[in-house]
Amino acid sequence: MMTRFVSLTAAAVMAIGATAASAQEMQFFRIATGGTAGTYFPIGGLLANAISNPPGSRACEDGGACGAPGLVATAIASNGSVANVNGISGGTIESGFSQSDVAYWAWTGTGVWEGQPAVEELRAIANLYPESIHLVARADAGIATVADLAGKKVSLDEPGSGTLVDARLILAAWGLSESDITPEYLKPNQAADLMRDGHMDAFFFVGGFPAGAIAELATSMNITLVPLAGAEAEAVIGEYGFFAANTVPAGTYNGLDEDVVTLAVGAQWITSANQPEELVYEITRALWNENSRRLLDSGHAKGREITLETALDGVGIPLHPGAARFYAEAGLEVPAAE
Repeated sequence: MMTRFVSLTAAAVMAIGATAASAQEMQFFRIATGGTAGTYFPIGGLLANAISNPPGSRACEDGGACGAPGLVATAIASNGSVANVNGISGGTIESGFSQSDVAYWAWTGTGVWEGQPAVEELRAIANLYPESIHLVARADAGIATVADLAGKKVSLDEPGSGTLVDARLILAAWGLSESDITPEYLKPNQAADLMRDGHMDAFFFVGGFPAGAIAELATSMNITLVPLAGAEAEAVIGEYGFFAANTVPAGTYNGLDEDVVTLAVGAQWITSANQPEELVYEITRALWNENSRRLLDSGHAKGREITLETALDGVGIPLHPGAARFYAEAGLEVPAAE
């Protein structure tokens, strides 16, 4: 996927010389994702390919790019949801991915954003897919429930990630805090490396399955996914409306012989109200054309779950006007503008 993406970008650069002959004006649009071992990064690469249409490209109807006219999109690695919201707020990136809970708290200045200025300019382009909360443990670590994490070495993911936010909520729901464990704050691939070497008992990861770092780890050692179920999980769902029950199916990872019940939040593509309406309209239109459908279906397991029918599910922040215009034209019920 990265090879395809680099080729696309190179083609865009070569097309600069043809820009004068084109009525299109080249625009650049970054999609901040997450760590390279997670799900955000490959999905971001797919979307960047789908919405790009550099000046001089062959027309869509002739088998060329079907993206937004003149657009060169790039997917960039980042620390995740919180960092992406901050980047959008600070104007250092045009768009990014965020967990639905993080986006809502940032926009309202509540939850984990309590005491910080609300990011009132935050806007949604689309809901993408469910992100499952993975609690991965060594099979021999004696961790059958969240409560068993007490006294264990556990990675909660790095600062700026949505996973860290949710890991703290999960610990609290089971009566634990960071003082009850030996916490580490590492990317999932780093945590997996330590687990492989016997220096990590468990780690959290929030993302679509299968996650590359976990899949690779499961082929080299025996791991288990700890269920997030029962009264504690129901309490989390009751208190935070962004969470829903979710199931990681048997066979998703090597050695996972039974379904594992867990929790999930929505992965959403967000941007700023300061982005031009026409640009975001064209990006949204490109996201949902037939060419993009083929890219999503063939590019990643979670890509098949990114559908127009669920594009507005769980969106707790205002839609960008450009996105709202497209969805209204597509016949979806668009929430009233804030």
